[in-house]
Amino acid sequence: MDGQSLDITAAKMAQLRAILPEVFSEDKIDFARLKDILGEGSLVFNEHYELSWAGKTESRRELQKQTTATLMPDKKNSVNFSTTGNIFIEGENLEVLRVLQKSYFGQVKMIYIDPPYNTGNDSFVYPDDYAERQVDYNKRTGTTNGEGYLNKQDLWRKNTRENGQFHSVWLSMMYPRLYLARNLLREDGVIFVSCDDNEQANLKQLMDEIFGEENFVGEFIWHTRQNVDSRSLTGASIDHEYILCYSKSTNTRIQGRQINKNKYSNPDNDNRGPWMSSPMDGVATKDRRPNLHYTIVDSTTGMCYDPSPDTGWRFQRSTVEQLIAENRILWPKNPKSKPRFKRYLNDLSSEFTGFSTILDVDYTAQATQELRQIMGMETLKFPKPLSLLKVLIQQGVNGEETPLILDFFAGSGTTAQAVLELNEEDGGHRQFICVQMPEYLDKNSESYKTGYRTIADICQARIQKVIAKLQTERSTRLELNGDLQPLGFQAFRLAPSNFKTWRGDVQGEESILQQLESFRHSEKEQSEAENMLYELLLKTGFPLTAKVESTEIEGQTVYTVEDGEMLVIFDDYTPVINAYVHQQKPQKVVCLDRIFKGNDEAITNFKLKLEEVGIKLTII
Repeated sequence: MDGQSLDITAAKMAQLRAILPEVFSEDKIDFARLKDILGEGSLVFNEHYELSWAGKTESRRELQKQTTATLMPDKKNSVNFSTTGNIFIEGENLEVLRVLQKSYFGQVKMIYIDPPYNTGNDSFVYPDDYAERQVDYNKRTGTTNGEGYLNKQDLWRKNTRENGQFHSVWLSMMYPRLYLARNLLREDGVIFVSCDDNEQANLKQLMDEIFGEENFVGEFIWHTRQNVDSRSLTGASIDHEYILCYSKSTNTRIQGRQINKNKYSNPDNDNRGPWMSSPMDGVATKDRRPNLHYTIVDSTTGMCYDPSPDTGWRFQRSTVEQLIAENRILWPKNPKSKPRFKRYLNDLSSEFTGFSTILDVDYTAQATQELRQIMGMETLKFPKPLSLLKVLIQQGVNGEETPLILDFFAGSGTTAQAVLELNEEDGGHRQFICVQMPEYLDKNSESYKTGYRTIADICQARIQKVIAKLQTERSTRLELNGDLQPLGFQAFRLAPSNFKTWRGDVQGEESILQQLESFRHSEKEQSEAENMLYELLLKTGFPLTAKVESTEIEGQTVYTVEDGEMLVIFDDYTPVINAYVHQQKPQKVVCLDRIFKGNDEAITNFKLKLEEVGIKLTII
């Protein structure tokens, strides 16, 4: 009891919902829809089928935003930083997806994500008021720090069912992320997205819009629990989740289930090679397919065989006569049995058959045990099992040599562990990029008391522990394949740009002069060379795993990217540096304006000489 009198409005709304549930959208009356149902609506032309929600227009604008953010290397938490192709990124995933656009556009073979299911207890990043300007939002919510950078962690908030736009908020969160994710997929790439009944219908329509209905591959059903839920208020125990799969283009397919070749043999030395016995039964009754109901006669023995009345034969009479002529019929010794036919291994058009959308993998309980075993304690709830991710990866990458797999809702890091273990099992060289926001852990949790502070900490620690486990297992094996995956990962953190951004809103002569003075150096104070280097890699289109070498020349450092494709210079420009650049003949040179110490003539001469030999110069 809340001590309040009857809420008349709520009571009337409940009565109206009982009579006309179709006029309600997110617990609000759609009056235009109500008028249509009552025959009082105005005629609407050019209607078309689409998924619409409150905030869709602004979520489209959200995906068009650009960012100056970068990724800062975190070598302390990395493993074998310089020799691995695997990447872990700590940061808000929408901003990270923006950062990755230039370097990884069209480079990812497979994406798997396990986003918030919108159960009413989930927290995720979403703007709660699209109408206000970003600067006002920042001031109101206190989401900027002393330097004016967004504290993205503060945007992580719960979306409860009491929210008047419960589904809309979730869709607005997912739309720009899925759209930018599609940009990163290769033309033959696929994406798998986990969900449950809360948003399955909306997610299907959303992905139809972003990826195209024609690129829908399938909706997989995963049996998540072994025992039924007897506490269900509806009496229905929800024991499954969904995984929607879409391709980037229509000519892409998943791998399928590999045919078991062990079923084929050649006991009679048939010169057509190994074969297997297959039944001749069909699928139709005589009234449906009369041409499949006839008597087959063994001319050698004179024995007659009639089909089952419910199924008929698999083939029509002319086809069976051809199989008899080719000696492909297996005649039974028992007159009550039916003939079978030889199916040859050489006749297979593919080594794979269709892959069932009913997934035969472990339950959530096994996944919890797997995470507990690797971490040594209880950490996160409801992780995905390794067997599920391994199956999806095997289907999504089609046995390629070095495919790139992205998970930008990495959670506890199941995707990373699945990639590493699969590579050890089959000698593959799959690589992952895992992105996880540093969402704070409950201070009363065992993992927090152990020293972890965020989900990103747990994800990163799990990858480290898996690599250590695999290294130990390698040391105990007597024989090792010489082409094993390089064990390790590069850790990065989302960070503000190392370079200053010109503010167009500055007004007044004095303020403009102050800004000009501050731009004597383009980089911010305390920006480190390595951090600037990786920002330039990203913003010039190189991957984070690009080969980088540093060369010392008379105390000056020059960075060489991908064996000379690009040179990066942060130290002073000297005649020796000039000579080295011309000797290396890179495709492009990137340097800071300050290395010329205000000598405009040196800048002009350097640029002209590089242009003469076809080298592009970028000065920051």
